Amino acid sequence: MEKIVLIGGGGHCKSCIDVIEQEKKFEIKGILDVAEKVGTKILGYEIIGTDDDIEKFVNEGCCFLITVGQIKSANLRIKLFEKVKNAGGKVATVVSPRAYVSKHASVDEGTIVMHDALINADAKIGKNCIINTKSLIEHECIIKDNCHIAVGAVIAGEAEIGEETFVGANSTIVQCVKIPSKSFIKAGSLVK
Repeated sequence: MEKIVLIGGGGHCKSCIDVIEQEKKFEIKGILDVAEKVGTKILGYEIIGTDDDIEKFVNEGCCFLITVGQIKSANLRIKLFEKVKNAGGKVATVVSPRAYVSKHASVDEGTIVMHDALINADAKIGKNCIINTKSLIEHECIIKDNCHIAVGAVIAGEAEIGEETFVGANSTIVQCVKIPSKSFIKAGSLVK
């Protein structure tokens, strides 16, 4: 199994760990977080350094996943993703074995597809996205880079979600709607 280093040790990291353990494709080497937390553990995995150590783990042949959550802004996730890429590192794509991704859909690097998410035919998911638990991405949707589709959100057919957008829990984006980049869709919203 390929060794993976997680970057960010908060609540979202715990959910990512569970998906990675279920997928059984990667071995978690450890987590990078702030210096004060080095040596502590999250769900049994040690915080082994800070983001200043990314290059060291690139040189050891590890891949990475950004496990910082995203609600108000994608800036930190983008900064960490770019730091890994600039160091010559590989950012993993992680898909829960409990998710459904059509063989006719595409999911780009750095994206995690959480438990019970559905991604249907001809959907295109960009880089460094969170497709969270029980979300539904319908046919021909485009989810651009650095988006977070929260738990239970429904993106109906042919909708397009612009870069760095947060789509809140249990919200619905109606078919063919185009959401501008850097939008914030509140939980429970209906966007027509």
